[in-house]
Amino acid sequence: MTQSVSPWPEGALDALQRAFGLLCCRPQPLSLDGRALAGLPARSIPLDELRRLLMRPDASPSVRDTVWRELVARARRGPAAWVVAAAGMALPGLRRTAGALSAGMVGERADLDAELLAGFLQALHTADIDAAHVYPRLIRAGERAALRFRDADARHQVVSGGGFWSSAPARPWDHPDLVLLRAVAANVITAGEATLIGSTRLDLVPLAKAAAQAGISVAAARQRRRRAEHRLAASLSDHEHAPTPTYGP
Repeated sequence: MTQSVSPWPEGALDALQRAFGLLCCRPQPLSLDGRALAGLPARSIPLDELRRLLMRPDASPSVRDTVWRELVARARRGPAAWVVAAAGMALPGLRRTAGALSAGMVGERADLDAELLAGFLQALHTADIDAAHVYPRLIRAGERAALRFRDADARHQVVSGGGFWSSAPARPWDHPDLVLLRAVAANVITAGEATLIGSTRLDLVPLAKAAAQAGISVAAARQRRRRAEHRLAASLSDHEHAPTPTYGP
């Protein structure tokens, strides 16, 4: 008698969970050697167990970064199983992000999940893994991709039984990346200032590194960021106290 196999999940994150589970199947689960990574138990650690270790509140940020640098390096070198492994290790964070972004969303959540995962996978091959906070920055890259999708989707007309309405535009303070993009479009700050704020405040890039990339001194970068943030704060305050437009048929 043959055992029935459940159909492959259609949703991107559910499919990822299935694939990651298969990689972690005993007796030969995909593992990392803890003896080669400081701060981990000195033995071969299956990835599902390693994920639980890294999710513990007392897990060291430096250990998390060490593990994630190794995961990203393996995903970039191949084989493809390590791409699935890295994404599966991030699945708890991806699911939390998907849940937060889909609250009150009009449209298919499956599409949002797919964009979230696609953004994460792209960053897996392009992110700077020498900087700190590797895992949060990968999650944020997926979040940005999903936000772009959600923001574009929110501009579409919403069909109702009584006719058509234009959906209300996203508020300018709904997400930091979108705040910066809108501020640049409104000439509140420059694109360079937005990059400086985003990299140092959101992606946690050291100010010295951001200054070197911009070709300016640390003092000049700090002053430029402070002035831009003051203009940005004033602009957001003006928006917050402006009359709220109404929308309807």
